[in-house]
Amino acid sequence: MSVSLFAATMRRILQQLRADPRTIALIVVVPALLLTLLYFVYDGGPVFDGIALSMLGILPMLVMFLITSVAMLRERTTGTLERLFTTPVHRPDLLAGYAVAFSLAALVQALVLIAVSVWGLDVSTTGPIAWVLLIAACAAAVGVATGLLASAFARTEFQAVQFMPLFIGPQVFLCGLFTPHESMPQVLQWLSDALPMTYAVRALQAVGEQADPVGDVLRNVLVLAAFALGALALAAASMPRRTR
Repeated sequence: MSVSLFAATMRRILQQLRADPRTIALIVVVPALLLTLLYFVYDGGPVFDGIALSMLGILPMLVMFLITSVAMLRERTTGTLERLFTTPVHRPDLLAGYAVAFSLAALVQALVLIAVSVWGLDVSTTGPIAWVLLIAACAAAVGVATGLLASAFARTEFQAVQFMPLFIGPQVFLCGLFTPHESMPQVLQWLSDALPMTYAVRALQAVGEQADPVGDVLRNVLVLAAFALGALALAAASMPRRTR
């Protein structure tokens, strides 16, 4: 991988994002609005704190999966990807540039979500709030990586959106948001353990319940990082060079 080509790709993606206010709004504003809506659904009661904390891992992964998969499909369907591959740019340069650019956007998203939840919606944690930022950013990075992977198997932007229920839906149901992991049937526990969102929710729950959650947080964050790197490697191996 060339550092200069990676940097050029990252810069191009960030410039495209800056020129697209609707995408910026989807990344930064919409998750905060959804979290605020959830606050009013639960009337700000004690149940909301636990659910809101879990949503700080779920929303970044969901939104970044959707945006990244559609953005990469747009590169292919418009022929941009084919033109890029006639230059010295290789798949690792392109994917790394995409991953870092959208992860930076996800970091801004996480900062806004945490600011809204802590100072606007009175969400409190037993552990340091800085851990929440790390977990949310890692969850978003997994969303970016899996979005790039999903885009390799879609032919249209609509198909990319259709992958979201397949990639994200089971994770939302099995991550521990609706029922504790240990209360699920054994088969579903095994399936839950194979999904990245589970580890984001576990890490956030540790921050919510423990004054010193370092061990639990780092263990789950490392698993999230492994999922992200694995998805990026699979995306690099499976991305077609031509528009199908």
